[in-house]
Amino acid sequence: MTTSYSDKIKSISVSSVAQQFPEVAPIADVSKASRPSTESSDSSAKLFDGHDEEQIKLMDEICVVLDWDDKPIGGASKKCCHLMDNINDGLVHRAFSVFMFNDRGELLLQQRAAEKITFANMWTNTCCSHPLAVPSEMGGLDLESRIQGAKNAAVRKLEHELGIDPKAVPADKFHFLTRIHYAAPSSGPWGEHEIDYILFVRGDPELKVVANEVRDTVWVSQQGLKDMMADPKLVFTPWFRLICEQALFPWWDQLDNLPAGDDEIRRWIK
Repeated sequence: MTTSYSDKIKSISVSSVAQQFPEVAPIADVSKASRPSTESSDSSAKLFDGHDEEQIKLMDEICVVLDWDDKPIGGASKKCCHLMDNINDGLVHRAFSVFMFNDRGELLLQQRAAEKITFANMWTNTCCSHPLAVPSEMGGLDLESRIQGAKNAAVRKLEHELGIDPKAVPADKFHFLTRIHYAAPSSGPWGEHEIDYILFVRGDPELKVVANEVRDTVWVSQQGLKDMMADPKLVFTPWFRLICEQALFPWWDQLDNLPAGDDEIRRWIK
């Protein structure tokens, strides 16, 4: 009998993850997760041939590996977490997606840089990245601490990608809405498989865009975004398109009275 993708994910536990995925450090040893993988092997050299050196280094960051219920069970490099071979076997990690709105109710979009290893040149929401496997971003077993960790990571990455001063968008200004679970291939050997924390924030900070992270930015109205998405010349990240199709616009209508965050994980995997 063929094992479903959901069953593959559910089979991964804190006790089995290291055996199933040798590059994953068990949660008790997450500080020992392998970091030099992008520099050490011939296979890594081939994977990253021709890519931006800074982006290659970032593939050594340690992401939070999860079980089906979003509980941290280990840590693994960004490279390990984004290889389709591992994704096809059910490996899932934690992510966040920031949606920043100004006082006019416009949403800040970014176009990912050509240098990005995954989903290069695609349009997406304000910022999308991963909490690191460190206490301040990973949180614990309770959802509240995990949400706080995702917010802390969001502040860090908004500064890293868009040059936004952390004082302009402190963690306590973010509003958590829900979590989504999705998987999508990128190009070549890469893809995404994430439980993604959806964070809304209001602001209109000064942007100092980092060129090898972000190619372009634009503030858009609801109609402006719909027009962009109807343009066949523009390509959007799969998670952003899913969020737009499933949930974004009703939330956008409630910017001044957003619903409370829920404890649901919306499963958008096939």
